[in-house]
Order: sequence, then structure tokens, then C-alpha cells
Amino acid sequence: MNTNQIIEKLKKQGETIKSAIAEIQDYPDPGIAFKDITPILQSPELFNKVNTALVDFSKCLGEADLIISPESRGFLFGPVVADRLGIGFVPARKPGKLPRPVIEEPYGKEYGKDMIQIHTDAVKKGQRVIIVDDVLATGGTAKAIARLVERFGGILVGYVFFIELSYLDGTNLLGNDNVLSLVEYK
Repeated sequence: MNTNQIIEKLKKQGETIKSAIAEIQDYPDPGIAFKDITPILQSPELFNKVNTALVDFSKCLGEADLIISPESRGFLFGPVVADRLGIGFVPARKPGKLPRPVIEEPYGKEYGKDMIQIHTDAVKKGQRVIIVDDVLATGGTAKAIARLVERFGGILVGYVFFIELSYLDGTNLLGNDNVLSLVEYK
């Protein structure tokens, strides 16, 4: 099976998994339909299927040395993907959460502006990185992490998401290349 066939097979699995995601209307603000992944986390079978798909997507992108994920729900998937691939994991956190010297990058999100930080020794020059997160919305968080990878001299291999809210157009911010998501809301 070639890479495109694998991706299509995984996206079909994503449609089945999508039915288990609870949609909460008007949370956290009016007009927002929050995607609650708690039912996935409560089912070992579904959680395993999601993580296996994210690992397979990562393999489709190519060899990597590190997975970087932002808090908080990215931490549910990134470390699992890194462990299954046998590579390192780097947490990207909000200001004041990391204990050693950090490098930071500002970004915009649906509800305003924020900052993301990683340790100054997190990525070595030439290391290949995949960014894994639970949701791709506007793409601001992932793009900020990508800029940090570039500042270190790392090589961004691509992005892997559990859920993509394609109506928010985040893929365009990320450059449309090497962005894979399991479940899509249009």
C-alpha cells in the first residue's frame, strides 16, 4: 500500500471514530460547538485506535527524531506517539510552566493572543520534528511551535492532528503541506 492509500484508509477509520466524539453546543462561549474527546479517552479500544492512526500518519510524513506537542490535550497524544515511534518527546507549554530556561513564541488563537515556550535545549540543529496535537483550529499554536523549531535549526517534518476544524482554515496557515488529521469537521 502506498502512502496515499494508507492516508485514505486512516481517514475512513476517522469517520467511524468521529461518531464517539461528543459535541457540546455553546461551550466555552456562545456559538462554539466544542469537540469533547472524553468518550475516546474512556474507551481503551478507541484511544488505542486514535493513537495507532496518529502513529501511522507520523510514519507517512517520514523519519523524525522528536515529537513536540502543546499543552494540554496535545499531551494526551504526543507522548504516546513518541513512545510508539521510539523517539523523544518535547512539551510545549504556556508561560511559567517550564522550570529551566526557555525560548518563546507568540501566537494568535480563536479567543485572542497567547505565548508558547519550550526549553532552550529542546531541539538540536538538524533534528527532524513532527508536531502532534489534538485539534487543528486556526493553526496559531502549531505555527508558533514550527517557528520555534526553525529558530533552533530543526527540520519540521509535518503536523499530525486528531481533529481538524477545517472551517477555521488552519491548514492554510500551516502551508497546506504535510498536515494530516484523522477526523475533520467542515
